[in-house]
Amino acid sequence: MPSYVVAGASRGLGLEFVEQLAKPGNIVFAMARNPSQSKGLQALSKKPEVHILKADITDPVGLRAAAAEVAKVTGGSLDVLINNAAYVSKKYEFLQIDEFATEQELIDDFKLSFDTNVLGPVLTTNAFLPLLRKGHVKKVLTLSTGIADAPFVLKAEYAYSPAYCVSKTGVEMANVKYAIKYKKEGFVFLAISPGVVNTAEEPAAPEIIPKLQEMAAAFQKVAPHFKGPIEPNESVSAMLSVLDRATIKDSGSFVSHLGTREWL
Repeated sequence: MPSYVVAGASRGLGLEFVEQLAKPGNIVFAMARNPSQSKGLQALSKKPEVHILKADITDPVGLRAAAAEVAKVTGGSLDVLINNAAYVSKKYEFLQIDEFATEQELIDDFKLSFDTNVLGPVLTTNAFLPLLRKGHVKKVLTLSTGIADAPFVLKAEYAYSPAYCVSKTGVEMANVKYAIKYKKEGFVFLAISPGVVNTAEEPAAPEIIPKLQEMAAAFQKVAPHFKGPIEPNESVSAMLSVLDRATIKDSGSFVSHLGTREWL
């Protein structure tokens, strides 16, 4: 009976991971900072396969408590950890690196991005490693983004989201460090881009639409076939397929839902 922890499960891709994994024979732990505020998560919690965990990925104490709750259900093991939780500022998303109104705003956005997008997955992984080492599957999937791929960004000339992109580049290296240490134990660590996914909960503000069009044009410069976002169910289904196929030789890789480094 495979067991999964999905960190950042309250909405979007995280919620979709829980929904697709919540099937007979699996045990799924949906972890969120405020699970009671997620209608989707509350609905899924009625399924017998789903267990809700309340924890912030930047809080080591809360993460250890969550791991202890998992251990009570599984007998001390865990098969798969999915690090989905992430932060990108809506306020600063379409600024370039020298366009912050103040230095303090730049500092705050970079610090929050690093804490959530790099330290968060590291702390979460460390908290669940003792359980993963006793599991049968030993896989960790950490969501990244194609706009953290430096060669792609250079070709596309995509200048926005500096803090988010820099922090997601950092989590790819953290993934490599884990892969190196735990290779002999049969672990598989993957960083993955979900593609461009429609996770918006409301229509884009009118002032944002030109930026989104500019972003699409930048992507099409590198990938002329790019037609726009895919839906969460398509992305998650593809990522789970990539995860299922991954072996120890793939550990430390950055891949996409397509199974390669190409993500559009």
